[in-house]
Amino acid sequence: MRADARRNYERLLTEARAAFVQHGTDASLEDIARRAGVGIGTLYRHFPNRTALMGAVFRQEVCALLARARELAKAPQPCRALVDWLREIIHYASTYRGLSHALLAASGDESSSLSQGCGLPMREAGSALLARAQQSGNVRSDVGIADLMQLTNAIALAVEQSPDDPELADRLLALTFTGLKPR
Repeated sequence: MRADARRNYERLLTEARAAFVQHGTDASLEDIARRAGVGIGTLYRHFPNRTALMGAVFRQEVCALLARARELAKAPQPCRALVDWLREIIHYASTYRGLSHALLAASGDESSSLSQGCGLPMREAGSALLARAQQSGNVRSDVGIADLMQLTNAIALAVEQSPDDPELADRLLALTFTGLKPR
């Protein structure tokens, strides 16, 4: 990328991140372009659609969550490691209004840029943590990562809709893990 194109790209990401935090993932793309000091055509040259922009914005946070999963893969309590990681996903997703909804929608389309950049790598990382928790005997063997990630996104969506209940995520995670334990 030329230097000016790279600067435009970075400004678009910065403004999109701020807009997604402030207004949610359905923030106006025209407003993001304007705040970045570029035209809407420049935004679309870099990001052909909203999900491509979202995927680029969230890539840095996804990398941090993937690194955290690698750390937790060595934790002495595999089930606790899985719960801690899922809690971090919920916290991250609730930072951006609309992200949980977008991730739920993208889970059905593995070819989307949001699924490619966020969903698939997260499922891979979660699969390793889930397998460890299952091997320890603390999680049922019939639990799959796709269902667990859907539940996690649903919890994040519920948390987003209930900002006055700071304990909601922990209560819903506890309920989820009661159902995941072997009988």
